Amino acid sequence: MSARHFLDVTDLSARDLNQVLDLAEADIAKLGRPLADKGVALIFEKPSNRTRHSMEMAVVQLGGHPIFTRGEEVGFDERETVEDVTRILAGYHHAIAARVFAHSVLQRMAQVSSVPIINMLSEQSHPLQAIADVLTMRQELGGLNNKTVAWVGDYNNVARSLSEACALERMHIRLGCPQGYGASASELTRLQELGAASVEQHDSAVLAAKHAHAVHTDAFVSMGQESETEKRLHDLAEFKVDAKVMAAADSNAIFMHCLPAHREVEVSGEVIDGAQSRVVLQAHNRMHAARGVLAHLMGVTI
Repeated sequence: MSARHFLDVTDLSARDLNQVLDLAEADIAKLGRPLADKGVALIFEKPSNRTRHSMEMAVVQLGGHPIFTRGEEVGFDERETVEDVTRILAGYHHAIAARVFAHSVLQRMAQVSSVPIINMLSEQSHPLQAIADVLTMRQELGGLNNKTVAWVGDYNNVARSLSEACALERMHIRLGCPQGYGASASELTRLQELGAASVEQHDSAVLAAKHAHAVHTDAFVSMGQESETEKRLHDLAEFKVDAKVMAAADSNAIFMHCLPAHREVEVSGEVIDGAQSRVVLQAHNRMHAARGVLAHLMGVTI
């Protein structure tokens, strides 16, 4: 299969990533209509607000027709095999995007698909979110080379993809995670080898945020982790991003959260609703990021 897929940020080179960011910021008229009279299948095993709206509008802006499909309608490996679903949809659509529980589903799709497969979220990574995050930081901070990004909380799928994108942008990466929730030693080495200016991990939110230009966090309990709620809230309680954490960061630092947020759990209200917060811009950039990725996969250059 010759189709180019986007399952992880690392499916892009550093040059590709910056081309995607440029496409995301470009005037829509300059992108043309590479999806004119073409369909894009959007499969959701998990519900979403931002992902559905941003992807549907991105497809429309490129001239295409998005078709939203619930997970139970395709029934991966229940009604039909992942491979059968993929081969059939590839005959109808110019790209297939899926928001799934298991990353292996996306990998199986990519192995048999004649059209691009796009990861709208898996338990392993959330690359479209990372593109939006880096786009937001570039708009707010300017050039990202040697800037410092801090992640506070659980090193989850969002953190992993964000860290990959920041490494490709040659940023300093600071992780603040409690024991048992951080990145492995091999993961820290991998990020360094991807091109990060430096990589550090601390068991303190304040130490991770020190001199950071952007401080990120996410919900402490994500979909599928509900049975762990009590334990996770206890273990992560000292990693709430509050005024003390932000005070350790650069004086012009911005706060970011992929949403939905839980005020006074992973972030204080004064931070997420304060002057340093960029969560609304970050959410809006999900659409621009999706458009940039789709345009890139369709071969658009500017």
